[in-house]
Amino acid sequence: MDYSTSYTPHADAIAALFTATFTASEGPDEGALIGALARRLIAETPAEDLRVVTAWEDGALLGGIFFTRLIYAGDPRTVFMMAPVAVATAHQGKGIGQRLIAHGLDALRQEGVDIAVTYGDPAFYGRVGFKSVSEADMPAPQPLNQPQGWIAQSLTEAPLTPLSGPARCVAAFDNPALW
Repeated sequence: MDYSTSYTPHADAIAALFTATFTASEGPDEGALIGALARRLIAETPAEDLRVVTAWEDGALLGGIFFTRLIYAGDPRTVFMMAPVAVATAHQGKGIGQRLIAHGLDALRQEGVDIAVTYGDPAFYGRVGFKSVSEADMPAPQPLNQPQGWIAQSLTEAPLTPLSGPARCVAAFDNPALW
């Protein structure tokens, strides 16, 4: 499996992957929502606020992951949110997602990012180091429909400590339907 951080030339394939994966798991409305989110992230997010990592094998896109900057008004630490994450339906259950996440988090560590957060299944993301956090300790940029899914990890030797908000996300994520 090969990893790539070049996303602009593959924008259509990446958006199609997210649409298909979320349609298969959550239905056509969610597939359309997340596919549109992927397109917006690629088209509208400034490069300094976006990291995209994709996994390929023999020219086929197996999975993709987005990392976008979160800014906490009262905190100097660098924070990126990992979302969304997708692995092609035919390739799920093979550890591709966990390896893709680990690769992306390692790249953020090397870049000097302090904290990664995500909004998802704590049981799945716990396998790659994420732990539950409260909105009081780490404000979300929008009200959370499922607060138990707000999880984070330190990417440095420092322990995960509260962040001073309010939090601001990139424009594509500034939509209550995504939270």
